[in-house]
Amino acid sequence: MKLTILGSGTTVPHPKRRSAGYWLETSAGTALLDCSIYVPRQMVELELDWPQLDAIWISHFHLDHVGGLAPFLSGTKHAEVMKKRGKPLRIFGPEGLNELLEAFDDAGNYKLFEQPFSLEVIEVEPLETFQIVKGVDAVAMKTPHNDESLAIHIRDRDDSTLVYTADTGFTELLATFARKVDLLVIEASYPKNKTKEKHLELAEAMHIIRKAQPKRAVLTHLYPIWDNFDFAKEVAKYSPPCELIEAVDGLEIEFKN
Repeated sequence: MKLTILGSGTTVPHPKRRSAGYWLETSAGTALLDCSIYVPRQMVELELDWPQLDAIWISHFHLDHVGGLAPFLSGTKHAEVMKKRGKPLRIFGPEGLNELLEAFDDAGNYKLFEQPFSLEVIEVEPLETFQIVKGVDAVAMKTPHNDESLAIHIRDRDDSTLVYTADTGFTELLATFARKVDLLVIEASYPKNKTKEKHLELAEAMHIIRKAQPKRAVLTHLYPIWDNFDFAKEVAKYSPPCELIEAVDGLEIEFKN
């Protein structure tokens, strides 16, 4: 699999970090993990094959993770290139996703569901396996962030694995969920002294990483306070048990089993 980071930041405006979005290439197709307002433009600027995107995963309904979904669908509705698309676009997420899209739709009578291709909205149940792309298994886990927030575990056909926590408070269950994955994409919103309980600071993220024992881990969802710290030095204090990568917009990471 190959992951391209579209947005490594938060809802707070930042000159170098856009809010959440991750492009995942699997052996069977592509999936977008979260869709902030910046994501549609990022996909174009990075020359990603967005017209052939197979699936979208929405972890929860905060705007820095879902705020670009309605604008993207408004764009696909009118894009000439999408008129030739023959396959469906599937959007997966927590319970309430369809209702949220309907609310976006009703706000401007956008007719977002009337696309030149089939659009499927699928609300997943935690811990029930589904195929995010044909042949690529996924399972979601409830996380302590808000009522609907979910982490996702994805296993490709070659058994390469990824876990994306999205926003979450601390829980050791994430270590079990991400046990020995090839790539763990975990939020580390604060370097220390977090001001929001339902996010992670570096020490908590490192505790989960140490318990999970992934091959590699990416620290993301970085608030601007991180600009005051040297990432490498802060991480080194915890004697990381695997390669730790600072999420940077545009960064590409290839990984396999």
